[in-house]
Amino acid sequence: QVQPVESGGGLVQAGGSLRLSCATSGRTFSNYDMGWFRQAPGKEREFVAGITYTYTSTYYADSVKGRFTISRDNAKSTVYLQMNSLKPEDTAVYYCAADLTWGPTGWSARGSWGQGTQVTVSS
Repeated sequence: QVQPVESGGGLVQAGGSLRLSCATSGRTFSNYDMGWFRQAPGKEREFVAGITYTYTSTYYADSVKGRFTISRDNAKSTVYLQMNSLKPEDTAVYYCAADLTWGPTGWSARGSWGQGTQVTVSS
């Protein structure tokens, strides 16, 4: 099992950029597909981006395609989310999760979740 810990959130103006990091403990990070999710106030948590453990595939929500990029460094047991051209509607708590999976209700994660990092985009 891996335990994610997110960092890198903050306050940014619309059009700006942030890079989130998700450091994990445990020696099996390279075995897991990893994902980023977010939850805005009053809304359900939603999938943002995912990456396979082999680096071969990445997945994005339509709302972030072309603006966000997910990557990982298995040697550092860390996954990243580069967020460019941020919009006020990107404001949310961003969560990193392990063992990404696709099911009837969409993307979810079967492994551990981090505590989240707040991203606030001002207009």
